[in-house]
Amino acid sequence: MLKGEKVGLRARHAEDIPVLRTELYDDVVNSARAEGQPWRPLTPESKDPRLVVEDTQEGIVPFSVVELDGGTLIGAATLWGIDTHHRSAHVGLGLLPSARGKGYGTDVVAALCYYGFMVRGLRRLQVETLADNTPMIRSAERNGFVREGVTRSSAWVLGEFLDEVLLGLLAHEWKPSRPTVP
Repeated sequence: MLKGEKVGLRARHAEDIPVLRTELYDDVVNSARAEGQPWRPLTPESKDPRLVVEDTQEGIVPFSVVELDGGTLIGAATLWGIDTHHRSAHVGLGLLPSARGKGYGTDVVAALCYYGFMVRGLRRLQVETLADNTPMIRSAERNGFVREGVTRSSAWVLGEFLDEVLLGLLAHEWKPSRPTVP
């Protein structure tokens, strides 16, 4: 498990899936804002590709996010679009509603940076998020990410086009707050 100051990133467990599905993906507004594609309902028996981990998938590493104090599941985090040639990847996370606003996002991003730069040897990490997603932007910037641009009216979300912000961080710019492994 990767450890931050408040959270741990661990492998996805089967019992995480119903909680993440209900708390994150069955929420139409949250899912439509986070997924970049239209929301659609999934049957409880379906193998939701956003949640079920296929160990053979290259280019994506999904984690479940847990509180270090007690081990409670509080969200999901992913390093995705891993490009081993260009040594880059994208950072994504989703916190359960009960876990938002508690500083967990910044800690999750820090742990993903450690994983990307130290474990995977990547050179660049990036975040793409809606321009009004202040918590994600703040979490990224607190970890050293720099705003690199805005793609205007690039995301169709629940009946309107919204701007997206691109933030990037290079390995040599990253300053870890503390080691994130035991």
